[in-house]
Amino acid sequence: MAKTILALAVLLLAVAGCGVNKDYVAGQITDSETKMATQMKALEDKTDFNAAELTKLRSLATELEQKTDMAVNEAKGFENYQIIWQGEINFDFDGYEIDDVAAQILQEAGNKMTGYPRSLIEITGHTDASGSGNYNLLLGEKRANSAKRYLADNYGISLYRMFVISYGESKPIAMPDEKYASSKNRRVALTVWGSL
Repeated sequence: MAKTILALAVLLLAVAGCGVNKDYVAGQITDSETKMATQMKALEDKTDFNAAELTKLRSLATELEQKTDMAVNEAKGFENYQIIWQGEINFDFDGYEIDDVAAQILQEAGNKMTGYPRSLIEITGHTDASGSGNYNLLLGEKRANSAKRYLADNYGISLYRMFVISYGESKPIAMPDEKYASSKNRRVALTVWGSL
């Protein structure tokens, strides 16, 4: 009898253990399916996002192509441009303000550009050799931008028609041993390009 009870107890434990194992396995499968569904949803969302980004990029590429074609068409004829006017304005030591003499020269440039609506102007800023190279580059840029701003404010010249660069002290027109070399080198050179 004891053997029968023992066998029955082992059988009950085995059956109960199988039930626990079945529940555990079912739970693991459910968890795994939930995780996979979450990952699939995230992957679908990412795919949708990438498709939307690809559509945006295609749209931007088309827009860029159209703008490039427009720019190429606008640029046609610039190869025939030549210098139609040149001038120069000078500045005080460490200065970049437009004085009366500079205003008269800029008036000539503004009138020339107004007379030639497709003309462009190159505005180059220069300094003497005083100060550091970096400071002189910044000062040359301030001088060139003063001329650019004057032309925009007083003659309505569009900004896309004006090109500014600073050479700082690197392109002097007067050598140090010349009389008034420093004052000659503190300048902005103006070059108007157009088609005659």
